[in-house]
Amino acid sequence: MAQEGFARRHVGSLTAVLSIASIALVVAAVRGFVPSTAVPHGPQWFVDAIPTANAVISAAAIGTIVAGVRKIRAGDVDGHRKLMLTTTLLFFTFLGLYLYRLVVEGTTEFPGDGAVYTFVYLPILVVHMGLAMVSIPLVYYALLLAGTHSVAELPDTRHPTVGRVAAGFWLVSFALGIVVYLMLYVLF
Repeated sequence: MAQEGFARRHVGSLTAVLSIASIALVVAAVRGFVPSTAVPHGPQWFVDAIPTANAVISAAAIGTIVAGVRKIRAGDVDGHRKLMLTTTLLFFTFLGLYLYRLVVEGTTEFPGDGAVYTFVYLPILVVHMGLAMVSIPLVYYALLLAGTHSVAELPDTRHPTVGRVAAGFWLVSFALGIVVYLMLYVLF
C-alpha cells in the first residue's frame, strides 16, 4: 500500500523520471552510445524481420487504440483498460525490437533520391518521431493516473483529457511509422 500511495502522490514526478529514462535510452541507441556487443546477436533472418514485424505491431496498436477509444465512449471501462494495456504492451514490444535492431545494425539509410528524401520522407519521419516522443510522457501520465486511482475517481483527474491527446498522438505516430516503413523497405 505504501508504494501505491507514493505513486499516487507523485504521478507527475514518476512521469518525468520514466519519460526522461525512456527518451534517454532511445537517444543513446540512436546516437550509437550502446555498443552492439551489449546485446546478443540473433540470427540475421530475425534482425531482417524486425522492420516488418514492427509495421504489423504498429497496425495492431492502431486497432487497439481505436477499439479502446470506442470502448470508453460506450462506457466499457474494463474493455478500455484491457485494450489500452494491450496497446502499451504492443508499444514496448515495438520499442524493444526497434532498439535491438538499432543497436545491432545501426540506422537505416533512406534509399530514395534527394528530393523525395528532403520533401517527403524527412518531414514524415520528423513528425513521426516528434509525436512518438511527445506521446511518451502523456501515455505514462495517463497510465499512472489509471493505475493509482479508482474508476470512480478518474473522471475528476486529467486522465480523460490527457488520454484523448495521447491516443490521438499515438495513432498518428503509429500510422506515420508504417509510412516510414513502406518508404524504407517497400516503395524504395
